[in-house]
Amino acid sequence: MSKSMWTLELPTAAAKAQAVGTKARKRHAMQIFEDIPKRGFGITATVSFLVMLAIWSILSYGQLVNPIFLPTPDKVLVSLIDQLSTSLYWHHIGISIFRVSSGFVLACILAIPIGLFAGTYRYAEAFVEPPMEFIRYMPAVAFIPLIMVWAGIGEWAKILLIFTGCFFQLVLMVAADTRLVSKDLVQASFTLGASRWQAIQTVIIPAVQPRLLNTLRLMLGWAWTYLLVAELVAANSGLGYAIMKAQRFLNTEQIFVGIIVIGLLGLISDRIFAFLNRRLYPWA
Repeated sequence: MSKSMWTLELPTAAAKAQAVGTKARKRHAMQIFEDIPKRGFGITATVSFLVMLAIWSILSYGQLVNPIFLPTPDKVLVSLIDQLSTSLYWHHIGISIFRVSSGFVLACILAIPIGLFAGTYRYAEAFVEPPMEFIRYMPAVAFIPLIMVWAGIGEWAKILLIFTGCFFQLVLMVAADTRLVSKDLVQASFTLGASRWQAIQTVIIPAVQPRLLNTLRLMLGWAWTYLLVAELVAANSGLGYAIMKAQRFLNTEQIFVGIIVIGLLGLISDRIFAFLNRRLYPWA
């Protein structure tokens, strides 16, 4: 074979190999349940936010939507900076964080033991889950009149509403997480001489913790969604109150600011839970 033929075939073979490698990488990236590099995940997530911002910009700057209903991103940014420069808005943020945290923690304190109990014993499951399944389909908003009768219109009313929105769901989710613990591990503990309480304490509770932390992470997101509803109950402070006050005067920029701040607070809390899960349970 002549030298000129080798010089023609080598680039062609390299190009084919490169094309096959590129095609394989693309096929690998689109495989079901396949992992992707962290860098690729971060870039893709950033692009998704940029796409949302681009759509918003096109609709607002192009005046395809009335500015009263959809302000431009720069006006919302200016309003955000103005709001965050005041101590009053930071007071709204602080009281909202307090309400969400209090309702969420109260739900965890009561729901986690009940969920573990219902997930461990079948009789407990039969006793606990049917009423929980029944109540969880009732909208939390429907409890507002009862909560106002029981707790008045103070802080407890808002905390109890967030608690009500989280508690019944959390019991069922914790019970489901508990039932996913391997029965072989429990039987092995009995073989080694453990009592029922020791099996719960040394096998079931440690085994359920990684899934439980993920469940709490999801539930905290739901707690933030109940914030606006909770702050409709005769509130004079909080992010929900600030949003409703802006709505009365058609101040759409401040409505967007409140929504964005709630989203950022929820995202920060979600990332904290994700970080704790990676640090505490790296094997999971």
